[in-house]
Amino acid sequence: MTTLLTVIAVVLVLFVIGQILRVFELSANLRGEAVYEVSERDGKTQAALMLVFLVSYFSFIIWQVVKWGKLVLPVSASAEGVTTDLLFTVTWAIIIPVFVITHILLFYFAYKYVYDKNRRADFFAHSNKLELIWTIVPTFTLTILILFGLNTWNDMMTPVSDDVDHLKIEVYGKQFSWSARYSGPDNKIGKADIHLINADNPLGIDIRDKNSHDDMIVTGEFHLPVGIPVQFYFRSQDVIHSAYMPHFRAQMNCVPGITTLFKYTPTITSAEMKTITGNPDFEYILLCNKICGAAHYNMQMNIIVEPLEDFLKWTADQPALNIEAISGIEEEKEVETIEAVSEEIEADISAH
Repeated sequence: MTTLLTVIAVVLVLFVIGQILRVFELSANLRGEAVYEVSERDGKTQAALMLVFLVSYFSFIIWQVVKWGKLVLPVSASAEGVTTDLLFTVTWAIIIPVFVITHILLFYFAYKYVYDKNRRADFFAHSNKLELIWTIVPTFTLTILILFGLNTWNDMMTPVSDDVDHLKIEVYGKQFSWSARYSGPDNKIGKADIHLINADNPLGIDIRDKNSHDDMIVTGEFHLPVGIPVQFYFRSQDVIHSAYMPHFRAQMNCVPGITTLFKYTPTITSAEMKTITGNPDFEYILLCNKICGAAHYNMQMNIIVEPLEDFLKWTADQPALNIEAISGIEEEKEVETIEAVSEEIEADISAH
């Protein structure tokens, strides 16, 4: 009801405004004035307003930077994120001066070249020099930014070499929670299949793959050792989620039926970041950056970055995959299938 009344009110206001403009138009016609003819006075008024808007516009931008600038992310907590921040800095260093200069010229020209009946405009058809400048300069600039961005992206997407000591973690998203699976002592993540998902095996882990037997599954939070490269793998059970770790400048879509990946090396522990931010309650966090459903906001998982010694102590306390429970479920399914087939055969025999 409230929505309907709001729509009706908006329509009535627009109607009234239209009628008022119509009245002004009719009164101007009665006075013998050309309604749509812009006078010199009107032009000068608009020109002055252009300068007022220019000052107000940039004042508002400066106020926003001062007011909200402190809410930007702290320094990057990953080695790859430092390069990402540099890419952003270079991009802003190019965009901001161009933005400021072009807007100043835009509104200044509107003021300077206001209509004057005693002045004639020059006819300027073409300039090869100007065409080359505003074609080559942006092309050269964008080429540099694109190559820089591709190099940064490829660095994060290239898997960690097996020759390098690193950690493997699978991040699994579903409506509406995250879980993380560690590769275990063998540093190999076991296979998984969506058809194997059940109450005791929510990630669909294939226990026939021996690499999965020492995997560890955690929820609520997961830990990372500082200074050790981490190779992430991402899966989704239902819809597209987006694993977003803002403090590490990392984000990757989790797509059903596809395993995506990226890597980064944590460089700042959680304790150190608490000191850097001056916030004793600070925590790194994993978020879902896709609007994946009604409880999308619940998809949060804390990330603890700590020294290697503390990380090893934490992993030692985490239980390995419960192979027995999953095996039991699979055996029960096989028994049920055999019994069902046997019953069908007996029924056919009895019928004949």
